[in-house]
Amino acid sequence: MRPTLLNRIAAASKYLVVLAALAIFTGWWINTPPGLLGKLDAIGYAVCHRIGERSFHIGLIQLPLCARCSGMYLGAMTGLLFQALTGRRRGRMPSWSVLVPLLVFVAAFAVDGANSYLYLIKQVSPGALPQIPNIYVPNNTLRLLTGSGMGLGIAAVLFPAFNQTVWADIRDVRALTGRPFAWLVAIQIVLDLLVLTDSPIVLFPLAVIGTLGVLVLLTMVYSMVWIMLMKQDNQFHKPVQLWLPVIAGLTIAMIQIAGVDALRFWLTRTWGAFPLGG
Repeated sequence: MRPTLLNRIAAASKYLVVLAALAIFTGWWINTPPGLLGKLDAIGYAVCHRIGERSFHIGLIQLPLCARCSGMYLGAMTGLLFQALTGRRRGRMPSWSVLVPLLVFVAAFAVDGANSYLYLIKQVSPGALPQIPNIYVPNNTLRLLTGSGMGLGIAAVLFPAFNQTVWADIRDVRALTGRPFAWLVAIQIVLDLLVLTDSPIVLFPLAVIGTLGVLVLLTMVYSMVWIMLMKQDNQFHKPVQLWLPVIAGLTIAMIQIAGVDALRFWLTRTWGAFPLGG
């Protein structure tokens, strides 16, 4: 009886997950700003402060993510796509020749982020923290570059972790090694330089790709959580078999985004940047 009951629960969960996905997405869609950019803004709104001075613009239109978040999610998407094309189902973490530069990227992200945040505090509250000097004047170029480095680091860890969780025929090979990593960094630098041209031809795709990166990362993480909770680790052979964990992961991601959107809008009463006060 017990296996039969479990089978029924598993079968019912498929329908419940799909219905939950439709309900959450429909509710979020109805209650967020209209238009493609409005929906992208609502996703960025859940993960980013969206301060205008710290964001890129297409004319008067602000991108959904600030410069640092734009770099981070663009870097993550670049890293995931690169590894998917060059390291299919590789499950081992990167070698030290990759991890050491990535740790430097993470440190640069932390230093620039802390320095930028300190600069913001001093702007909002003149005279605050006079005993702590700024290392340098922050700018969007550094935010983009350090964000990109952090994004590459996230992708380098998440990709093999996802493979380790999902595939039955995982390859016991490092997902990223020295020479391919150098090519990945070079590709990311070129992409960042294109972003810094401020060309609308570049910035609009960035707005789409970077914002979709939020959904991709959250969906991957929550899909892994779902698979582990369902005790389905390493049971998948084809991507099509992942439809239920992916929908479940996307649903949880949308619940998080919708929840943060609702809370932030309730607190600020605006879809714009987080109010600085002062």
